[in-house]
Amino acid sequence: MRDYLYSLLRDSGTLSTEDILLHILASAVISIAIYVSYWYTHSGTFYSKKFNVSLMTLTVLTGTVMTVIGNNIALSLGMVGALSIVRFRTAIKDSRDTTYIFWAIIVGICCGVGDYLVAAVGTVVVFILLLFLGRVRNENRVLLILRGSREITMDIEKIVFDYFGTGALLKVKNTTEHTVELIYETPRKVYEATYKKEQDIVTKLYSLKHLEYVNIVSQSDEISG
Repeated sequence: MRDYLYSLLRDSGTLSTEDILLHILASAVISIAIYVSYWYTHSGTFYSKKFNVSLMTLTVLTGTVMTVIGNNIALSLGMVGALSIVRFRTAIKDSRDTTYIFWAIIVGICCGVGDYLVAAVGTVVVFILLLFLGRVRNENRVLLILRGSREITMDIEKIVFDYFGTGALLKVKNTTEHTVELIYETPRKVYEATYKKEQDIVTKLYSLKHLEYVNIVSQSDEISG
């Protein structure tokens, strides 16, 4: 009975047991580089260890599937049909996450068909690129939200220009019969440069009469930090 079961496992495909193990283990080993790269480039507040582990398992699973498919066209079409019913509803918070998903899948495909050199060279190149560029962030911006009487609109605009010059862009100007709301956008570096002034801009603005409030909001395009 034991010999019969072993013969079934041995003859279940065109690949030998050693080849199958080599494909899957190669996927697992190279997935470690993906894990390290994701950990390094996402080591901020929004790093997700679960997603990182999922990348490793995705690499191994893709390699396993490609090992099963091999050169069998009929089996590959059946596998595509079976996998097409899967729907992924998890939102991608960072565009770089999509890159890592494709990276994991491609490495799995290469290892699954035995192209270890392609998988290794591609992984090294991508790893180096992300090592130097993966932690690039969009520059944070500061929104200056002001509300007060319409009669001080010119005074507000003059103070903002004195402090920021052309570095502050008027994004929104809402008015009613008696009030005005102004929203300025400025790079954080430009805003921080005003710290050198003898008087900060908030104190200067509140020196105006009929100014209701000053809100300062930090804004960034990075959803994931």
